[in-house]
Amino acid sequence: MPTIKDVAREAGVSIATVSYVLNNKVDAVSEDTRQLVWEAVHRIGYTPNVTARNLRSSQSRLIGYAWHDTPHEQVNPVLDQFMYSLAHFAETAGYHILTFTYAQQDPVHVYDDLMRSGRVDAFVMSGTVMDDPRIQYLMERTTPFVSFGRSNPDWQFDWVDTDGTAGIRRAMDYLFTLGHRRIAFAGWDDASLAGKHRLQGYTDAMETTHLPIHDGYIYHGTQSEQAGIDAMTQFQSLPASIRPTAVVCVSDLVAIGVKNEAERLGLDVGKDVSIIGFDDAPMLQYLRPPMTTLRQPLREIARTLIEMLEAKLGDSASGGKRVPRTRLLTPELIVRESCGRPRG
Repeated sequence: MPTIKDVAREAGVSIATVSYVLNNKVDAVSEDTRQLVWEAVHRIGYTPNVTARNLRSSQSRLIGYAWHDTPHEQVNPVLDQFMYSLAHFAETAGYHILTFTYAQQDPVHVYDDLMRSGRVDAFVMSGTVMDDPRIQYLMERTTPFVSFGRSNPDWQFDWVDTDGTAGIRRAMDYLFTLGHRRIAFAGWDDASLAGKHRLQGYTDAMETTHLPIHDGYIYHGTQSEQAGIDAMTQFQSLPASIRPTAVVCVSDLVAIGVKNEAERLGLDVGKDVSIIGFDDAPMLQYLRPPMTTLRQPLREIARTLIEMLEAKLGDSASGGKRVPRTRLLTPELIVRESCGRPRG
């Protein structure tokens, strides 16, 4: 079996140089030398002893990520897409993702166990809420972590998030250009931070354009198709003179419910009522008509989180401190056929 000495001989470099490359110490060698070493590794079929390397560096090279178990009717394909991108960029940086679950009634226990046992070097969070006990626990113990999502404004930690407020504003501006003035919003309940940010985009747009938000224009529900059905029922119960000609939805799943109920009521989606979702779930392009939506920059979010985590782990190893980084990324409006000019 080839050894590190064989790699050094094949590449024409020292054993120390090979060790620097295998341990991803990018400042110690040039890019040309790194390429030379990796070519030699692949050429002779050398396989590093990962366990031994990790013991020497006191690192597991594993990043913990909690996998969310959602009810069948509240499917969330966005986190599935995010998970793939996260694993990809983690592996590019020399890490792997360790997925786990936690009990809702005691979310902290498994984080404590994984960190104390040394099975992970850090965590990536998602599905965050106000007063999130997981974030509070990790901050108090200075455990390295980054988050896809925000929490309390005064908590200082590294996070990346989709700018839901700016995204909904973009959707509203598009509807304004089509001529819509009676626009409703199908959202989540008040417990959702993302839902609040997206609702803020709707109210900001209506107020900036000096358009009235009539009673019944805003619906609060769950992440489900049924919530969209109930929202559309509410909107259609309003007097004809103020009945919405367009609906902006907090998610694609809710938008599908709005669309299904609109069609059940005999409305022509894209003509009688325009609908915009949020997330760009893969199935939306196959609906009839295909759904206009906002696409979250999931690859960019995952890449940025891993870069933040690398910097954070480097600072922890050197004993350095830095100001937490935060970043908001605006989603892209994907225009399809579920929107059109209002009749009349």
